[in-house]
Amino acid sequence: MTFGPKPAGTWTGHKAANCGDNHNFLRAGERYEVIQAFTDYDQHLHAVGESWGFLGYSFLPYDDGMSFFVSFDGEQEWHIRLQWRPEEQGQLLDNLAQYIRAL
Repeated sequence: MTFGPKPAGTWTGHKAANCGDNHNFLRAGERYEVIQAFTDYDQHLHAVGESWGFLGYSFLPYDDGMSFFVSFDGEQEWHIRLQWRPEEQGQLLDNLAQYIRAL
């Protein structure tokens, strides 16, 4: 499942070398909408029309783990876990603009 809601700063307050504000075309502070449904690593469906503010990301190369930190309500944070492998969410991460668009 998507982890959250958590208080602001739960994940985004901990910046490490493998974290950032921008990934691909995603920019921290901007809002995005799902335009093609996808299922995250925890089998949570992100349906067409779901929207959120992008807060940042983290990548763990050991497990090809990509985390998106988002806010649905502008106040709390959620953690969307993805895995950059063909059998998981590789198709999504390789073709992000086919799944998510800026609002």
